[in-house]
Amino acid sequence: MEPTTSERENFWNAKTYAFVTDNTKPAMKWAISELKNRGKDVYVIDLSDKPEPGSLRKVSELPAGLNRAVLGVTITDPGNFISALKEKGITKIWLHWKTETEKAVDTCKAEGLECMTEHCPMMYLGSGFSIHGIHRTIAKMTGKY
Repeated sequence: MEPTTSERENFWNAKTYAFVTDNTKPAMKWAISELKNRGKDVYVIDLSDKPEPGSLRKVSELPAGLNRAVLGVTITDPGNFISALKEKGITKIWLHWKTETEKAVDTCKAEGLECMTEHCPMMYLGSGFSIHGIHRTIAKMTGKY
């Protein structure tokens, strides 16, 4: 079942998040920055060739007890990380827009995890006049928010 708008908005009300990125989706970096600016704790697993200082390299390095993760990877199937994220306590997964795969969605369902798809995090985190604000406005006008 596709989450409702309020579930998508409420996804961003947690205190702590895990992000899995390979730096191929620029909005992932913006979402991480926005959450940190809001005082959230963000653990970043950076799979790129040049990981950001302080980032983690594997899901196993995450602390236990997290419940929300954002996956935005294109160099590998995000479905490869979902079971390991569940072992860390993740119950809600956001698959970044245009990174959803059949394996990722099916694994979320099989693991009983709430799965957000087809939306960019910045459509919900962005503010003011920006490309994300325009996208948000269009999505609301067309009923796709």
